[in-house]
Amino acid sequence: MNNLVKGKKGELIAKKYLESKGYTILNMNYRNKIGEIDIVAFYKDILVFIEVKSRTGTTFGYAYEAVNRKKQRKIIAVSYGYIKEFGLRNNQTRYDIIEVYLTKETKINHIENAFS
Repeated sequence: MNNLVKGKKGELIAKKYLESKGYTILNMNYRNKIGEIDIVAFYKDILVFIEVKSRTGTTFGYAYEAVNRKKQRKIIAVSYGYIKEFGLRNNQTRYDIIEVYLTKETKINHIENAFS
């Protein structure tokens, strides 16, 4: 499975997982001139920006480790553009990471408030 296919599959699994937990998905793969956010959702009254990382194992480390400080800063910058574009300034925000392990038994690890 190539990385693009793995990523898209992981994002769909994460979307279904979030919906089952009561999240309202606003956007998938939101892009602006700065970059991309995998999933934007509302959970209760919180605007949540979610980075999804998919892996077939942990040989090269845990999925969340790929969201380093540089990637976090980029996600935050993209989120500011999203907030401005959609007029959502008065909402509490949160940044989550969802790890999807595509093994014989798919495993999901949802890290809420992973960074700020």
